[in-house]
Amino acid sequence: MTKTVTASTKEAETRQFSISMVVSGVRCGLTYVILPFLAPLIGISSGVGPWLGLSLGSVAIAANVLSVRRFWSGNRRWKVPMAVINISVILLLLFLVAGDLRELFA
Repeated sequence: MTKTVTASTKEAETRQFSISMVVSGVRCGLTYVILPFLAPLIGISSGVGPWLGLSLGSVAIAANVLSVRRFWSGNRRWKVPMAVINISVILLLLFLVAGDLRELFA
């Protein structure tokens, strides 16, 4: 049996994918641009970065997993390319989370 994909389902999938990519991008932007350069200027200690990276990384991974699940829930035309993108981002985020953990417990 084939599911019919409605416009609202497509919008929800696009929104979920967009949210997962934005959260992942914000995590990377904070970790590599904002915190290293602006945090010392406004007096935020360097120990905040890994904690912020862990929490944002966890949210980003969860959002990407939800995006993959939504695309694979039905017979979608772009589910394989979207899964590849999301899984690639998840792998990158896992690498970054491991770095944050190493920094915290080293």
